[in-house]
Formats: sequence, structure tokens, C-alpha cells
Amino acid sequence: MIRKELFELFFEAASIQRWNDHIRPEHFTELDKQAHKMVYAYVLAKIEEADHGAEINWPRLIEGGLFEFLQRVVLTDLKPPVYYRLMDEKGEQLNRWVLEQLQYKVTDLSVDFISMMENYLFSPIRDNLERRILKAAHYLATNWEFTIIYRLNEGIYGLEETRAAIANQIEEHYDLAGVQKLALGKKTSNFLDLVGQLRFQQRWAQSPRVPKTSVMGHMLVVAMMSYLCSVELRACPQRIYNNYFAALFHDLPEVLTRDIVSPVKRSVAGIEEIIKDIEHRQLEERIFPLLPVAWHDELKYFTDNEFASKIIEGGQIRKVSSEDINHSYNSDQFSPLDGEIIKACDHLAAAIETFLSSSHGIKSSHLEEGNRQLYNQYINRSIAGINFGQLFSYFKIQG
Repeated sequence: MIRKELFELFFEAASIQRWNDHIRPEHFTELDKQAHKMVYAYVLAKIEEADHGAEINWPRLIEGGLFEFLQRVVLTDLKPPVYYRLMDEKGEQLNRWVLEQLQYKVTDLSVDFISMMENYLFSPIRDNLERRILKAAHYLATNWEFTIIYRLNEGIYGLEETRAAIANQIEEHYDLAGVQKLALGKKTSNFLDLVGQLRFQQRWAQSPRVPKTSVMGHMLVVAMMSYLCSVELRACPQRIYNNYFAALFHDLPEVLTRDIVSPVKRSVAGIEEIIKDIEHRQLEERIFPLLPVAWHDELKYFTDNEFASKIIEGGQIRKVSSEDINHSYNSDQFSPLDGEIIKACDHLAAAIETFLSSSHGIKSSHLEEGNRQLYNQYINRSIAGINFGQLFSYFKIQG
């Protein structure tokens, strides 16, 4: 079972401010950076598959992203030169300490998470394709931030040195086809720029809240939760892949429509269907044209009826339950996707957002009512063997 403390750790990244010794936008947090990094990683890996015929181990890529995220959160906000020097000189000791800090938080998972992370951190193979993609994605997401930072801080001592260091690291990854393509600044680069704008869209915008989270950061939290649930269900590799990236992209239309709060969606009969239609058309007209045509069907599979559990059988998409997937379709050949679990993780992330703010003493009627409704919706409820009732009970606002 997944512990409360692990989910709370995810949200600590929302309080880690990046570039905090520079003039910067308010929402440059570690959580958002890591989310943007994983979108970059998806794009780089897809291009590598298409252009170089590479075989990507997608579960390894996803796990590597999660391990690197947790390592960063535990080590908090070290400046990059300090972080890399420490890792060069005391890397093993630091990573051992990171694992010690995580031990209790992951002890109840059905897999030996610490051993998996230990193997990743101490593997003698430091330069496999998935690691290189993640490293390139890291620097590309950093460069996206720095482009904004540079305009605000032009003339400040050391800025040119930082720019050169980032450019040099990106150049080190020019063997990746995606890095070369993104350097051209064409349509796929525009997609990543557009997705980056989700960093600036605040969740629960009608309520004061601590820590503040963006739509971008929320998407990553839901993706990581969906991954952990998939692992608990011993999901096949394609199911892990589908659940993670469908969750990572589940709020993608909001970059064009902005976050429409649930009370508005429920205020008038039929309005939710109208909003869905608008989102669908916006994806077709504004987002998909920025991506290779060969990716469109997969992204539609992720984003159309994103909260429906489904499979592909005989070339046709079929809606099934996640329970059915457990029993009959947990195989790569069916490309299973647990929309029900993604929806529950989406709601759980929202409940945690309200709970944490309340724990920090920042409360509002919107947050308390949202928490109560979500808890009541999932009380005593399990989905495909995942006890969401218990998970929601961890984050119920008392009183």
C-alpha cells in the first residue's frame, strides 16, 4: 500500500523555489520543472524511436524520472554548481542518505522500491539511452526557464557563465535526434513552449492556498500517483506507459481553455459536455498540428475520454473497467489504460492540495467543501484492488 508520507513528499517540490537568487516568475518551482522535464523526455524519446529506430525502455524512463525527482526533493534547493560538485566528491554518501530518508515512505509498496532506486543510482551503466534522454530533458527544461530568467536579469554578474554552461550541456546531447530538432525552434519546440505555460496557471485560483500548485505540477503528481498504482497492480509495461503519460497529459487542453473549476462545470445542465467539445476542438486545431502526425492517435487515446478505462482490440478502442483489465487484458497486446485510476488519482491530488493548505493554516470554504465532497465520493471505495477510500482518509480535513 502507498503511504501518506510519500504523497506528501511529492508536494514538497511545490515549495522548492528555483532560481531564487535571480529575478524570476513566482511559479518557478521544482515540481513544475520536473513536470516539464518529463514532457520533454516524452518528446525526445518519441523522436528517437521515429528517427533513429531506437527501442526505448519506457518503464525504465518513467522510473528514472521518478527516482531523479525524489533525489532532487530530498536534497532540496542546492545551486547546480554546488549540487554537481557534491555529487562528484560525495555522491555515494549523499545518495545513501537519500535512500535512508525515503526508506520509511516506500516501505509498504508491493515492490522493493529502495532496491530499484539503489540500482538506478549506483548502476555502473551511467549512460544508457533512457538516462541520456532524461539528462537532455533536464537541461532543455532548465534552458526554457533560463530564457525567461535571462531577459529579467540581463547584465547581472555570472549570467553569461550560466548561459554558456547550459548551452554546453545541451550540446553534449546533440547525438539525440530530438535535441537537434528542438534546436531549430520549429513546431515541436512550440508545443513544449505552449505546455510550459501550464506552469503559470494556478490551481484553485479562487482560494488562497499553501503550497500553491500549478496545472503543470498537478499533472506530474497525478502521473506519479498513477505509476505507483500501476506498479501495485503489477501492470504490464504498456499499461504502465499508458497510465503514466495519459495522466501526465490529462489536463493538456487547459493550456488553451484554462482551469475551469468543477462548480462551473456542474452549474448548468449540459455545460460539461460543451466544455469537453471545446477542449477536443482546441486540441485538434491548436495542439496536434504542432506534433508529428504519427503521434496523434496515441495522444487522442490519452486525452479523449481520459477518465475511461479502455483497451485496443482488433484495432478498435473498447471501454472496459479497470477490474476487467486486471482479470483479462493486463497484456501489452491490448494497450490497456486505466482511466478510472487516473481520475481517482486526479481527485486524490486535489484532496491533498486542500488538506495541505489546511494543515498550514490557510483555509477557505472552497477548499473545505472540495475536500469534503472528494472524501465522500471515495469513502470505502476500491478500484481494481487499489483502496482509494483509505488513501482519501489520510487527507480528510477534520472538523
